Amino acid sequence: MAAFEYTALDARGREKKGVIEGDAPRAVRAELRDRGLTPLEVRPVTDSGGSRRLFSFERGMSVTDLSLFTRQLATLSRAGLPMEEALKAVAEQTENARPQRIIMGVRSQVVEGRTLASALASFPVSFNQLYRATVAAGEQSGRLDEVLEGLADYVEDQQAMRQKVMGALLYPAFLTFIAIAIVVVLLATVVPNLVQVFESVDAELPGLTKALIGMSDFLRAWGWLLALGLAAAVVGAAYALRREPIRRQVQRRILQLPVIGRFVRGVNTARFTRTLSILAQSGVPALDAMTIGADVVSNLPMREAIQRAAGKVREGEAIHRALGAERLFPPITLHMIANGELAGELETMLARAAEHQEREVETLRQGVMGIIGPAVILLMGGLVLMIVLAILLPVFDLNQLVR
Repeated sequence: MAAFEYTALDARGREKKGVIEGDAPRAVRAELRDRGLTPLEVRPVTDSGGSRRLFSFERGMSVTDLSLFTRQLATLSRAGLPMEEALKAVAEQTENARPQRIIMGVRSQVVEGRTLASALASFPVSFNQLYRATVAAGEQSGRLDEVLEGLADYVEDQQAMRQKVMGALLYPAFLTFIAIAIVVVLLATVVPNLVQVFESVDAELPGLTKALIGMSDFLRAWGWLLALGLAAAVVGAAYALRREPIRRQVQRRILQLPVIGRFVRGVNTARFTRTLSILAQSGVPALDAMTIGADVVSNLPMREAIQRAAGKVREGEAIHRALGAERLFPPITLHMIANGELAGELETMLARAAEHQEREVETLRQGVMGIIGPAVILLMGGLVLMIVLAILLPVFDLNQLVR
């Protein structure tokens, strides 16, 4: 029995959508007719529903939905409910239609006799490799409820870090946008009205005032072309960054920047060590954990460094030595991993290394925000001051201009 998503019309001609279980699309259509509905479309529940892409990551199960699903499933599993009943209960409690469809799709495969991990593998966009490997390890070890609790904590922690990183990027971007908008408005609307009085005076204007008038004239005449060029540059840069060689070079240069590089290195290191920790605690072998952990690292040079290190670990080298040879990871993290390997407590030391990196990233984020915010405000104030001076300089010398 599988899960199917349907679109049908009721007796009043209103469109109905939902998920129903059945052996085949024909049986589902028959059941819909028995319910007094006229089926329009019946399709299996998948991550990508054809061209409509019903279950892409953006439109499928969000991080919040995934965390809630994982925690509810862990609670019901710990209470002793069979997995198919637990999935059904979670689906019934889910108000959002999209995650409900995915959960019903997973349940239909569990009912057919597949393991939870293999059922989740049919929805790779919503459940990534880390999630599936951890669930598989929990099923094999008989500690699925504990593993699901750890997964829920992991998803919530990653979401919190993602929000902090986005906040660190959005705030200065917002201030910069406001500063540019204010300057553009002044040059395009306010300045032309104020400088008209100076243009009627047959005298030499200060250089700063001339420059301001020239910028205002250029913006009014060619502003649309400038905006078009900037948009084309943004689109071109986005398209170029989709190519892996270019993206690799850009991300390598970012790692070399004084503050930003340290921030990016810290974020990716924290994400990698936290992933290794949750996988190791779930019973996943260290080599498999490193391979999976490389996929959660967004920086290509660091991801490739982890993959090379995994190859060395496969040959028998220690994890901390293999990672240290790449010279991309913080020394404190390598020391903690080394201590964990020597003491036989790798899982514990990985968790502590992740916590240390997360605290360092948060401290660095707050420091950067404390500098960038006032710096952008000062820059904006400086630009506005130059515009005001360009307008007031001729006023201060008004007697000479009249003569």
